[in-house]
Amino acid sequence: MKTIVTLTMNPAIDKSSSVANVVAERKLYCKPPRFEPGGGGVNVCRAIKKLGGESMLLYPSGGLTGKRLQELLDEEGLVHRPYPIEGFIRESLVVLEESTGQQYRFGMPGPQVQQQEWEQFLKELSGMEPFPEYLVASGSLPPGVPADFYAEVARIAKTKGGKTIIDASGEPLRFALREGVYLIKPNVREFRELVGENIQEEAQIKAEAQKMVRAGQCQVLVISLGAAGALLVGEDFAEHILPPTVPIVSKVGAGDSMVAGIVLSLVRGKPLRESVLFGVASGTAAVMTPGTELCRREDAERLFESMVSAG
Repeated sequence: MKTIVTLTMNPAIDKSSSVANVVAERKLYCKPPRFEPGGGGVNVCRAIKKLGGESMLLYPSGGLTGKRLQELLDEEGLVHRPYPIEGFIRESLVVLEESTGQQYRFGMPGPQVQQQEWEQFLKELSGMEPFPEYLVASGSLPPGVPADFYAEVARIAKTKGGKTIIDASGEPLRFALREGVYLIKPNVREFRELVGENIQEEAQIKAEAQKMVRAGQCQVLVISLGAAGALLVGEDFAEHILPPTVPIVSKVGAGDSMVAGIVLSLVRGKPLRESVLFGVASGTAAVMTPGTELCRREDAERLFESMVSAG
C-alpha cells in the first residue's frame, strides 16, 4: 500500500483571533482565540486528512506547548509521532482586522534544537519500516538545525526508494536541490531567490525551471503563482494551470493545502498533471475558508471537477 509521511522540524500552535481595528500604542481587546496545530508538515498532514486521505506526521515536541500540540493533533484524529526535545514548541499569531479584512501574521523562530536531537530524528527516519513512498518535508528549520537537514532527509529517502517533496525556501531548499529531490513547490518570489535573478516573464521562469530539472536537482517543479494558479514544469513539459475564480477569505494554508492535494492524488495513483490540478483546486479551496482553517474536501472536489471540465 502506498503511504505518505509528512515531517516538520518547526511545528507550532497557531493562535488566531480578530479585533475591530489595529491601533499602535493602544491595548486591543480581541475576540476569543482559536487554537490549531500549525507548521508546514503539520498543515500538510491536516489537509490530507480533510481531503479524505491518511498520512503520518513526524515532528519534534517539547514543553507545555508541545504537549498541547499533541492534544490538538489527537483531537483531529491524525496519525503522528512526536520526538522529544528540551525546548518549547513555538506559538504563532494571526489577527484579523475586522474593519479592513486585513490579516496580521506573526511567526516565532521556534526552540533551539540540540544536535543530538535532530540527529536522532534522522536516525529514526532512516529506520522506518516500511519506508513511505512519498515523504513531504515542509516548513522552516528552527535554530540549531543545520541548513542541509532537508538534504539529509532527501538522501535517506533515495536510499530507501522514497520520493521526497520539499516545500521550503532559502538555504534549506538550495541544499536539498544539490542532493536531488522529486518535487519542489516554491512560490514565484522563492523561485526568483533560488535562481538569483529577478525574472518576470513566464517563459523565462519556465526556462529556468527546466534548467534545474535537467541538472538533476528535481524532477518536477510546481511554482505557485497565487491567484494566477501555478506553473507545472518538468524536463520536457511546462504548463500554466489556471485556478477557478473564488472569493478570497484568507490565504493562510493555501500552499500547504496545494501540497496535500498533489501528494494525496499521486499516492492514489493519479497522473502527475491530474494530481497538480487537484492540488491547485485544494489550494484554491483553502482561500475560501476563514482564519487558519485549511481546505474543505467538498470545495476541493467541486473546484477540481470544474477545472477538469474546463479542460
